[in-house]
Amino acid sequence: MQQVTNTVLMVRPVNFRMNEQTSVNNYYQKALKHITPETVNAHAQREFDEYVNKLRQIGVQVVVVDDNKEADTPDSIFPNNWVSFHANGNVGLYPMFAENRRLERREDILVALEENGFIINNIIDYTDAEEEEVFLEGTGSLILDRVNRKAYCALSPRADEDLLIEFCEDFEYSPVIFTANQTVNGARKAIYHTNVMMCIGETFAVICLDSIDDKKERKNIIKHLKEDGKEIIAITEAQINDFAGNMLQVKGVNDQSYLIMSQAAYNSLRPDQIKALEKHSNLMYSDLKTIETCGGGSARCMMAEVFLPRS
Repeated sequence: MQQVTNTVLMVRPVNFRMNEQTSVNNYYQKALKHITPETVNAHAQREFDEYVNKLRQIGVQVVVVDDNKEADTPDSIFPNNWVSFHANGNVGLYPMFAENRRLERREDILVALEENGFIINNIIDYTDAEEEEVFLEGTGSLILDRVNRKAYCALSPRADEDLLIEFCEDFEYSPVIFTANQTVNGARKAIYHTNVMMCIGETFAVICLDSIDDKKERKNIIKHLKEDGKEIIAITEAQINDFAGNMLQVKGVNDQSYLIMSQAAYNSLRPDQIKALEKHSNLMYSDLKTIETCGGGSARCMMAEVFLPRS
């Protein structure tokens, strides 16, 4: 079982903008005023293309699918929320909080992966939960330790505990459940996705422990990470605002590992944090300013890891 893959699926946007339906509980989103929607989308496409090029230059295999103009899908650039791909050939399809994000789920994307030589054995579909207003947004909600079979999940309006337990039973993971908060206008509110405040690599974990207000929950997470031999690299809530938690470790050329993040995330790190991370992985970063500002997501959200077997 591998923690890290060399293949990711990415969706190139055609209608990228700030999604008004997600901004109700994604407090990282901001509208770019005095700039047309067309310009916002053009900036996002440029950032996307540069990012894909950088990934390919370090040897990551990137399967790029174009979004289509027919559906109104401003967040299609974040495919990891609606789908996950697993080493046994299983695919998870997830229920999405925002109605316009449900349109991102496309069968032709799964077909494109099969045409690229990947094997899909079984689709496990949780999307019926949308009818009950129950959500679990893929590897946005779930931080998977694939080797130790643990699913870390910060509960929020987009991450339901019962559905998490169901996922863990279906995919054979043990749940590690907690709540992560951020300060919004002086109040503590749930962080919308776990992957904004936490990242698990092969031998390390980046996590904002300050966001876990419950001391027992914090101790429990530290215990799990330590017993699995992960070096804990703590980040601050201010660094989360620059998406320093939204990282993903991937495999590149000659099986070398790379920790991928945005330019803003890298710039927010202290020298000692960079040194700690470089012990475990090469670092790669790309400018995603428009995508981060309007989308409220960053480098990790844009990659759906592909662990599927190949034919």
